Amino acid sequence: MTTHLLATHRTQGTVPKALRIGIVGAGTSGIYLASLLKRQGHDVTLFEQSDQPKAEGCGIMLVSAGMQALFAGNPKACDALMRAGAPAKSFEFRSMKDKVVNVHIASYEDNNELTGMLIHRGAILDVLLDYLPQDCLRTNAKLQSVEQTDEHVTAHLGDGSTWQGDVLVGADGIFSTVRDYVNAGVKPNYLGDIVWRGIVPDNEFCVDGNFKVYIRTQGIYANFFDIGFGQTHWGFFIEKDQEPDEVGKGRPNDVSMPTQELLKLPDVARRVIESTPPEDIKCRFSYDIDTLPTLRKGRVILIGDAAHAKSPTRARGMTAGLEDALALSSHLSVGGSVEQMLSAFEAERLPIVHEYQRSSREISMKTGRLRKKAA
Repeated sequence: MTTHLLATHRTQGTVPKALRIGIVGAGTSGIYLASLLKRQGHDVTLFEQSDQPKAEGCGIMLVSAGMQALFAGNPKACDALMRAGAPAKSFEFRSMKDKVVNVHIASYEDNNELTGMLIHRGAILDVLLDYLPQDCLRTNAKLQSVEQTDEHVTAHLGDGSTWQGDVLVGADGIFSTVRDYVNAGVKPNYLGDIVWRGIVPDNEFCVDGNFKVYIRTQGIYANFFDIGFGQTHWGFFIEKDQEPDEVGKGRPNDVSMPTQELLKLPDVARRVIESTPPEDIKCRFSYDIDTLPTLRKGRVILIGDAAHAKSPTRARGMTAGLEDALALSSHLSVGGSVEQMLSAFEAERLPIVHEYQRSSREISMKTGRLRKKAA
């Protein structure tokens, strides 16, 4: 029996003791965890520093393991996601001369797996929010600092207020404030790429669950995939050093896309990108983090990108966060001391996320700019 199916059985019982749990960050991991814990009977507060939860980025491939993590905790939400995007059916790898190098046809049914989905991040967020009781969401609540005793943990917020409870979860992303409390000094590791992303209307180039990859060469890389409803997501990556004042920032000082680099793409692919209104294009640096020695400190625990942000090469970012949420809700339902439950979660998840991080970075080093810099 898999870990996820075990988690499903654990979460169906009565909660031995209702805990007061705070979650920092209303992204997909935090929202999913909050909904699971709330359903178990815990007193949950979800803190979001913005005025509302927002979907960072554009499209995403949510692989079969991510769908399984969602199905194990909320089958109805999983079913809603199946209707909100495009099932991934085929993967094409092409050269910059637009020659097909390899084609892979997805075979989820043959392997008895849930279908991986190509979907807008906003659609995932909307589905998860449908199952989040609004009374547990607190917006405009930026975490400033954390302190704890043997009996409780306290979060100090930017408006001068405090929250006190039994467990505090850091689901606040790659630039996590909570992570700095658990593992001080861990900084995002620049992977060497600036990436631009967008979504455009398309009924010809990428359709019927197609995912196209233009293999990295001449310092660029690109992907395009159908997200359903006549829309295509694209991502365009350029290798570039950061300026000294850009180190640690989310986006470059100049977010304009270099024309000379875009011209390296085949005409048909370039035209898809050029059809995107400039105001709809998102630009970010590409980061991961080094593996953490621990995911917890006392009553404080990390999940999602705060715990294990990784290169996108294996498409395990959001999936790992959903798996974390399912596993943590499961462990917090079995009873015992907070230390025992959080330690059990860490023991289960740490080797899994370390392998995700290691293998994702390894692929980046073999295929991308990290390899060139290390040479």
